[in-house]
Amino acid sequence: MSKAVGLLEVQGYSVALAAMDKACKAAEITIEGIEVNNPAQGDMALIPVVVQVKFTGGVSDVEIALETAAQEASRYIDENDILTRLIPSVMEELQPLLSIGKVKRK
Repeated sequence: MSKAVGLLEVQGYSVALAAMDKACKAAEITIEGIEVNNPAQGDMALIPVVVQVKFTGGVSDVEIALETAAQEASRYIDENDILTRLIPSVMEELQPLLSIGKVKRK
């Protein structure tokens, strides 16, 4: 069975953690991976890191998680610095790519 994938991108690691804490409490999702990158503004950015959280679950759970995460993130950063995406049915071959990132589980 194919899972839905949610992608949340925000500026700031602490913002990402706060947003995903709320999302995980609101919906049945699994965080698959976290990626960090430099923002387009580079060192001139107010928050010098963009964090992308990749997670899976049923479509309705991922939708709820994305909405909840975006709402929580907007408490800390401008809504223009929050990006969410939903892939309703990801191909099985893409599943291993979700865990690729600079942040690793031990």
